[in-house]
Amino acid sequence: MNDTSGHALGFDAGALASAAIASQPAYAPGEQPSDGGWLKLNTNENPFPPAPAVVEAVRRELGETGASLRLYPSPGSNALREAAARFHGLTPGNVLAGNGSDDVLNLLVRAFSDSSKPCGMLDPSYSLYTVLAGLNGARMMAVPVDIEGRFDADAVSGCGANLFFLTNPNAPLGVAIPQETVRAIAARFPGILVVDEAYAPFSGADAVPLLREFPNVVITRTFSKAYSLAGLRVGYALGAPEVIALLDRVRDSYNLDRLAQAAGAAALGARDYYAGVIEAIRLARDQTTDRLRASGWRVLPSQANFILAAPPPPATAAGVFAALKSRKILVRHFPRHPVTAPFLRISIGSPEEMRRFATAALEAAAI
Repeated sequence: MNDTSGHALGFDAGALASAAIASQPAYAPGEQPSDGGWLKLNTNENPFPPAPAVVEAVRRELGETGASLRLYPSPGSNALREAAARFHGLTPGNVLAGNGSDDVLNLLVRAFSDSSKPCGMLDPSYSLYTVLAGLNGARMMAVPVDIEGRFDADAVSGCGANLFFLTNPNAPLGVAIPQETVRAIAARFPGILVVDEAYAPFSGADAVPLLREFPNVVITRTFSKAYSLAGLRVGYALGAPEVIALLDRVRDSYNLDRLAQAAGAAALGARDYYAGVIEAIRLARDQTTDRLRASGWRVLPSQANFILAAPPPPATAAGVFAALKSRKILVRHFPRHPVTAPFLRISIGSPEEMRRFATAALEAAAI
């Protein structure tokens, strides 16, 4: 009888894989518990439901019997592209829809990097950038950023990267880069500058005006944070038509399903609802910041839907992380980077969830 695992046959899939794949560790997402009772403040999800108009759009697309699901979706996500173009005052030719903004980031890496065309990023920032670059055989040129979000803009321009990821606001720091700095980098950077605005709705950051001036700028947006659609995976890129056309060559023919397309288009039309959601998250963020600071925690000024907070000594981030997890409260700890090691990243939940978190965190830090 054959061993279907392949081990008895001496089969080694890793030896057959490309060098880039074999040597690249996988991205480690935030923990997703399978049992109930957890307070999840570890993946920057929105604590509020999507707009009623979004739910209705999904139901309408699904229909009474779900028969629409037997048909392929729009290959180009046309309605969503048109909605994003209207939202930003652009044309559909400036928009590419993706299966979450992670899909768009992957397409950018595939289109504009390889073993001879390095990628670049601020360090620390979104760790998926490094994974995607490695999978494409591209070197990653890291430009250090300090805990206050300060970095050398000239180092970005001169790092030698063909594709650079500028996360604004920064994750995991939560600090926003001034728009004049983004513009100055765009003017000097010789390659594709990707302004990752996953958290922009919480800060007011908006690089869209730069698109009219700099054809090398690409902006990525997601519906997972401000729009409460992390479970549907919807995102998009904004850029010059010639850049978007290149990304269109790389993407899967049907990279965004019917329900996600309908939900994304409806979300962009529900501005008043989401303005209220964003304001509620900002308020909970600021109230949590004030409460922690009043008890001696160091909390960085955040313009995202999360905060980076360090407990007062002798408590440690690792100790508080473990104590919170024992109470079924999940946050993130990034111990491998010296900038983030003393801190916990805490997603902003509902006011009730943040009260529960703050009470537990203050008790854990006092033990």
